[in-house]
Parts: sequence; structure tokens; C-alpha cells
Amino acid sequence: MLVNNHTIVTEFLLLGFQNLHSFKILLFTLFLVIYIMTISCNLLIIALVSTSHQLHSPMYIFLAHLSLTDILLTTIIVPNMLRLIWGEGGTMSVAGCISQFHFFSCTGATESFLLTVMSYDRYLAICHPLRYTTIMNLKLRLQLVIWSWLLGFAVTLILILPIGQLQFCGPNVIDHFFCDYAPLVNHSCSDISFIDVEVFVLSIPVDLLPFVFIIVTYVCISLTILSISSTTGRQKAFSTCSSHLTVVCTYYGTLIIIYVVPSREHSFNINKVLSLLYTVVTPFFNPIIYSLRNEEIGAALMRRFQYLTDFLHERKGR
Repeated sequence: MLVNNHTIVTEFLLLGFQNLHSFKILLFTLFLVIYIMTISCNLLIIALVSTSHQLHSPMYIFLAHLSLTDILLTTIIVPNMLRLIWGEGGTMSVAGCISQFHFFSCTGATESFLLTVMSYDRYLAICHPLRYTTIMNLKLRLQLVIWSWLLGFAVTLILILPIGQLQFCGPNVIDHFFCDYAPLVNHSCSDISFIDVEVFVLSIPVDLLPFVFIIVTYVCISLTILSISSTTGRQKAFSTCSSHLTVVCTYYGTLIIIYVVPSREHSFNINKVLSLLYTVVTPFFNPIIYSLRNEEIGAALMRRFQYLTDFLHERKGR
């Protein structure tokens, strides 16, 4: 279809990792294994938090929701990425491309807010331990979780509505493994200056302000930990925060580079590597980091494993 001498695009050709087609089987196998392990590990954390009374504290409730966003985030991206790797590229309709970006952005924004909520929870637990139970009650806990999800969807809806009004022109080739913002709007023959400003403005409440808030809370947490006279007490307090801080640095670091630094200042190849970090690597490592560095999750896992072992022995003895 021709409009004003432009060929209107109805579908995009996503190249994926076309330069690495010689390693197609290796990449496909690697990402498939990572995806299966990501889903399994995050589902395990959700199951442990849901069934273990010892893990019904606010921190683990927030962690279960973080695991849910990781499952959604990686499921939105990885299955289609595997299709692109196996087929050495593939097509996606414009509507499908915009939808993928929308749901990816929703879960990403929700994860950002949940990480902020988790830092606030750690701040209260360490800096105000006597008031922690009173402040972080069931009502506030539910409000923080619900608002994290609602704001995640509402903020990205503000962005996706004008993107849905854009017209896209040829060529229709996207050199990426999913429909991210920059590769998508760069194919528009409409004026995107307003949307670029909108993205920058929205990145402030979604990325920058939460990141600054987390930094401030961790400064306060660090000062409180340093004031603890007992070495054991300091180590225990720090261990409850280190896993969350590791996830925060990986997640926000890549997001800020991609969405706050102007996209045209770095190549799409660098974008692919950075995008892999928070769409594939971070959801995979989140449950591993929390499981390895958290004694309560490890203990809950051992109890479930022991229960399963005893059950199997009992069935075998009958």
C-alpha cells in the first residue's frame, strides 16, 4: 500500500541473531535451557512462598510477585526469540509487534516498581525494626503490590496509545530479536518527536526516580548497618539486602543505558546485548541469587525436599 510515496508496512521482518547463524543450534539450545530453568526456578519460589508459613513475611510476598513478573517478561520475549533463531529470522505483524512491546513494557515497569517496594521494605526492616510490623501491615502490603501492577500497566498505556497511531514505512527489517522501542519507531514515517519526549519523560517515574529512591534507602541502610556494634549483626543485616541490591544494579543499569541515554548514541548490536541482560539473564539469575543468598528460602526448599523424600519412601514401603 502506498501513502504519500511511502510503502506502508503491515508486518516486520525480525532478523534476530542472523550474524550468528553458524551457532544456531547452540544458541537455540542455550536459550531454551535458560528459559526452562527461568520458568522452573521462579515457579519454585512462588510455590515456596505460597505454601511455607515461614515465608509469609512481606519481603517474600514481594519476591513472589517479582518472580511472576520475571516469568511474564521472559515468556513475552524468549519463545518468539527461539522461533527467530531457529528460522534465522521471522515475520511479525505490526499489531503483534506493538503488542509485544506493550506487554514487555508493562511487566518491565511493574518489576521496576516492585524492586522499589522491596527496597522500602528492607529500609523499614533495618532502619525502623520496632515499627516495621506496624507500618508494613497487610493493608499496606496489598496496596504496594496492587499499585505496582496498576501503575506498570497505566504508565505504559500512555506510551502505547500514540505508538499505535503511527504509520510504518519500508524497509520493514528490524535488526533485533524482539520489538523494542527504538527499532520499532525508527521504521515510522510519522513524526515521532513527541513520542521520543514522552519516552524520556516517562522514564523518569519508571526508571530514574525508583533508582534514586533505592540508592537513598540503601545509603540509610548502610549507615544503620555500620552503626551496629556486633559483627554478626552487621553480616546478618547486610545479607538480607545484598541479593536485592545485586538484582537492582543489573536491572536498572541496563534500563538506564538503553532508555535514558539517547538510543541513537549506541548501536543496535550493543542494544541486543544489553536487552539480553534484562530480558533473559536477569529473570534467570533473580531466583538463583535470592535462593543462594537467603537461608530461609534454602531452608524452606530443604523442608519440601525432605517431605517429598519421606513421601516417596513411604509409598515405596507399602
